[in-house]
Amino acid sequence: MNDLIPLVNKLQDVFNTIGSDSIDLPQIVVVGSQSSGKSSVLETIVQKDFLPRGNGVVTRRPLVLQLVNTHNGGLPPSSSSSSSTDDSLDRAEFLHLPNKLFYDFEEVRKEIEAETARVAGQNKAISRTPINLKIYSKNVLNLTLVDLPGVTKIPVGDQPTDIERQTRNLILEYITKSNSVILAVSPANVDLANSDSLKLARQVDPESKRTIGVLTKLDLMDAGTNSLDILTGRAYPLKLGFIGVVNRSQADIQSNKPMAEALKSEKEFFENHPAYRAIAHRCGTNFLAKNLNTILMNHIRDRLPDIKAKLNSLIGQTQQELSSYGDPTFTGKAHRGSMILQLLTKFASDFVAAIDGTSSEISTKELSGGARIYYIFNNIFGAALDSVSPCENLEDQDIRTAIRNSTGPRPSLFVPEIAFELLVKPQIKLLESPSIRCVELAYEELVKICHSCGGKDMARFPKFHAKLIEVVSDLLRDRLGPTSEYVESLISIQRSYINTNHPDFIGGSGAMNALEKQAQKKRREAVDRSRKTSAPGVVHAGTESPIVARDEAHGAERSSLTNAVANLSVQQPGERGPALSSGGGHDRHGSFGSSSPSSTSPLVNGIAGSMGGSHGPVSAGAPGAGGKETFLNYFFGNQAPQRGTDRPSIHETSHRSGSSLPQNISKEMVMPKTLVDTEPTELERKQHVALDLSDDYSHPHSAGREDIETQLIRSLIVSYFNITRKTIQDLVPKAVMHLLVNYSRESVQNRLVATLYKEELFGELLQEDDSLSAERAKCKSMLEVFKTAFNIINEAM
Repeated sequence: MNDLIPLVNKLQDVFNTIGSDSIDLPQIVVVGSQSSGKSSVLETIVQKDFLPRGNGVVTRRPLVLQLVNTHNGGLPPSSSSSSSTDDSLDRAEFLHLPNKLFYDFEEVRKEIEAETARVAGQNKAISRTPINLKIYSKNVLNLTLVDLPGVTKIPVGDQPTDIERQTRNLILEYITKSNSVILAVSPANVDLANSDSLKLARQVDPESKRTIGVLTKLDLMDAGTNSLDILTGRAYPLKLGFIGVVNRSQADIQSNKPMAEALKSEKEFFENHPAYRAIAHRCGTNFLAKNLNTILMNHIRDRLPDIKAKLNSLIGQTQQELSSYGDPTFTGKAHRGSMILQLLTKFASDFVAAIDGTSSEISTKELSGGARIYYIFNNIFGAALDSVSPCENLEDQDIRTAIRNSTGPRPSLFVPEIAFELLVKPQIKLLESPSIRCVELAYEELVKICHSCGGKDMARFPKFHAKLIEVVSDLLRDRLGPTSEYVESLISIQRSYINTNHPDFIGGSGAMNALEKQAQKKRREAVDRSRKTSAPGVVHAGTESPIVARDEAHGAERSSLTNAVANLSVQQPGERGPALSSGGGHDRHGSFGSSSPSSTSPLVNGIAGSMGGSHGPVSAGAPGAGGKETFLNYFFGNQAPQRGTDRPSIHETSHRSGSSLPQNISKEMVMPKTLVDTEPTELERKQHVALDLSDDYSHPHSAGREDIETQLIRSLIVSYFNITRKTIQDLVPKAVMHLLVNYSRESVQNRLVATLYKEELFGELLQEDDSLSAERAKCKSMLEVFKTAFNIINEAM
């Protein structure tokens, strides 16, 4: 039992060497309000004047005071400066000044003041950093006491404005620990209900199991009053009870009254006081010291099993932490090669696992690794392609200009196919930028994966880790160029050949159908609006409305258009003209062919197949219904036979051919005008017919034929662009996966081994981080301390 307190002091010394507070050691914490007599109680127990005194908060740092009784051979460690000094003298030693003993306790007071000012400053601030003081003396019992700043209410002088909060938080930090015994000091000349120390003790120890009360200043109570009810436990019961003491007065301190005389005066006070005479044997500083010694030893004995279990747990945790830093002996010269190879393989495996999604450290907070690459392909890249408009930066005037420029000096009978190619190629070029960005995003994600590989094993060797990242980054950078070039070539391949024979391409007939449906829809909407706005009863019985009459005229005209376009299948010998194929598989300057029906132009066939209508064949030479011009007159001009020649007109040739006429010709397919032998009056008539056709198809009523040509080209561009975009959206991710991602994951380990597995680099690569070496050394020291403390407790038990 007598060795338990030195045992705890020894443990405390062991833990103080590493500055660890992992173990809550049993100790007595002295708590009291300012000027309650705490310092006097401690000095009386030690029987030395060694604590700073003054006004305001004097104790501004916790003072861990270890009292060692030297009567049984408890001597301090030898010191070169005091080896010749008598060891029987009382002496003190600070933890921050090892191997230096203080025999003059006035110097101890000055050192406490200097050390407090060094850490806490001169402005009366509070610091949590403790001062460890050990006092060796024959006149003390083995004790471990912690002196804390006194509780103060109002800041005085240069004290901080929150001085009360600081002191309370510091006191609670110590007394909350379950292994602490609370020594609550209260002055007897103040009502116990106002005791700050007992209030704080009750807050953390509501059952008062580990609180012992001390009443000071009993000699200063008013005459006729006493604290007998408190000392006997009737007024405020504590399991460990109250002990009364009488300390030196301020006059005694100033006159340097010896401690022996102070203890004698205290004994006489209790023995001669009428109220305390019966309990004098349970009062006084000597009884307080013995009682504290007994309480502390019993407390240590009760807490030792828990301390031992806690140490055992800390040893296991510290060993696990130490193993995470790696064994430095394994990096010796004989093991460097295998260590390098092991780390290279681990890094490459982590890189591949992050891409494949098989890593054991997969994040649950955000997408990463291969999942992030998938997100780039399907979300980011797909959205970028969808945001590109097929006709971006392509105005109607640009399309008209391209149509005109593509014909050169020759007039064009049909919309030239080269105009479509000239316009669609720059639009396909717009897909190149998002495709290249897709490659760059995948590259950046692979670089990010590279930086996250290695884990704690690589934290030991920062230079090695940096080299690994550098090598993999070089590999990715080498693959970035070829991948980007291939993706660019994919766009160039799409632009090099415009395959209008693609099964998904809308073609000429499809474009015409789409335009006709759009025009019909607009006509229906116009008719509906006219019916809604016209007043009922305006049209008389037997009289057709203007809209109905106009539709019938248009129907007759459509029959005339069908017959006219059918004449295009027969061409005079020697005549050739460009035609836009609905399938794109013919020569854009190909001839219309012979008079045989089988040699009909593909475009004409496409037009004929796309123009709906149930009208029967109408003679090409006959005027349209209602006396309007035929489609042939509008499209080619009035090509009457020239004077003095036997050359028959196109009308006559068509009549003689006897070929069957297609019935579904759409008036939206209005081709460029060719004016041959046109008289001014005929030109005016053709313009009038063009305006009629424009009005008939509800297109913008300004440009007529050119607007329809523009819409046709725009429809073809949109159709082909969408086909190309779909192809690019499929091919680019495949190219990135093959040329960049898969190539990198398959060749990363070979590249790492070939670049870094060189004996001349082993020393540099396996150079440990300085901070990590310091952490390992600290962890190793803690492990040794825990093992030492465990052995000490194990031997004591």
